[in-house]
Amino acid sequence: MSDRITTPFSAQSTAAEVIAGIDLTDRRAIVTGGASGIGVETARALAGAGAEVTLAVRNVEAGERTAADIIDSTGNKQVLIAPLDLADQASVATFVAGWDGPLHILVNNAGVMASPLLRTAQGWEIQFATNHLGHFALATGLHRALADANGARVVSVSSSAHHRSPVVFEDIHFERRPYDPWSAYGQSKTANVLFAVEATKRWAGDGITVNALMPGGIRTNLQRYISDEELDRLRAAAGGAELRWKTPEQGAATSILVATSPLLDGIGGRYFEDCAEAEVGKLGARSGVAEYALDPDAAARLWQVSVETLTR
Repeated sequence: MSDRITTPFSAQSTAAEVIAGIDLTDRRAIVTGGASGIGVETARALAGAGAEVTLAVRNVEAGERTAADIIDSTGNKQVLIAPLDLADQASVATFVAGWDGPLHILVNNAGVMASPLLRTAQGWEIQFATNHLGHFALATGLHRALADANGARVVSVSSSAHHRSPVVFEDIHFERRPYDPWSAYGQSKTANVLFAVEATKRWAGDGITVNALMPGGIRTNLQRYISDEELDRLRAAAGGAELRWKTPEQGAATSILVATSPLLDGIGGRYFEDCAEAEVGKLGARSGVAEYALDPDAAARLWQVSVETLTR
């Protein structure tokens, strides 16, 4: 790997600051989960720079409200809404079938965090099914549209929680091991990074680059399954260190960097945090990237397992 990438931006930078001066006129973007949390601010920044932005959302009414707000704040009327439930492969297939023309930016932003044990109709654990398999099916289904854009970028929103678990290939869906919400979430976030590694390898010839990122800690609807007591427990486990929260505008900054910055032209298969490429961190750390999340062998294996899972 070449030298670690740094930028003039930091943990305090906002999406608007990162995208300042970048013109996305005639570019088309999709943001999954674009109606809540950092998805809103990611979509707002892209629209503010002139892109056509499709909010791919489970709740269409919330998407319509968000689109109206973004149109009002940016003046860009090209903010569209399309239904997408990542846990439902039929919904993903319908979304893909409905897309026409090139796609320049795909932000795989939606997610489920630390949920109780839930399964899809196929028996897949819900966090892996949503956070990885849904986005995998979406991105691979849109591959031709991305290739037609001549320089597309895919943004894979991961988390420092990937340090909690590698992908446990022997029992991905907790059919034999005891279910732990955080291990399941961590596994799915590791998968988000491994996807970036393998997709960049496979798609570089199509001009497509894929990077993963940690947005930072932001209090949003993503934490709906997490109580204040749970947060206190996590803080104690971290040695009492204060959890540093970002605003949604700051939380979207690294997504926007990965999606749009000319500093990342031709760069893929990496993991960013606080608007810079992360260093390889120790297992259990709250910063950096775990070595296993960048392992090319694990990335290739995950791709094959994902294809086999989706085609059964």
